[in-house]
Amino acid sequence: MPTPGVTKPTYDTVSETAGRPGTLDAMKRLWTPAWIVRHVAMVVLVVGFLALGWWQISRAASGNTLSWAYAVEWPIFAGFVVFVWWREVRHTLRGRPAAAPEAATAPTEPVTPGDAASGPTPAVRRPVRVTRVPATSGGPEDADLAEYNRYLTWLNANPGAKPGDYPG
Repeated sequence: MPTPGVTKPTYDTVSETAGRPGTLDAMKRLWTPAWIVRHVAMVVLVVGFLALGWWQISRAASGNTLSWAYAVEWPIFAGFVVFVWWREVRHTLRGRPAAAPEAATAPTEPVTPGDAASGPTPAVRRPVRVTRVPATSGGPEDADLAEYNRYLTWLNANPGAKPGDYPG
């Protein structure tokens, strides 16, 4: 007899959780719309690259010596597509499902990257603000430097002016 006040879900919630790696439940991640597009793109690219390699072999057999290089190159491209696709499949199957976010707490002690006991290193750190103090010259000012600084100040004050318009 059902317990009053407790509602039973109308669907199977267990099937919506991501499976562990190495199970058939984990394979469901590879049948999303984005992954179906990736599978189709991989098949189209591999078939296309192998067809282009076969075409270059037929051209090379008829006397075009440059086509021998292309006949080797196109299957290498196809192999690279398969390699990237397989690496992404493995990465997706090994990935962990999104876990509940942990409570954000600021560390009370400085965290060093090699210290495993203090917890994980924060991913985002606060920017360091540094006040800039103008440099003061300790000795006599160089006359040429002073003249050049006056020239730059004048150019900055007159943005449309040409260097030949400088009155100094």
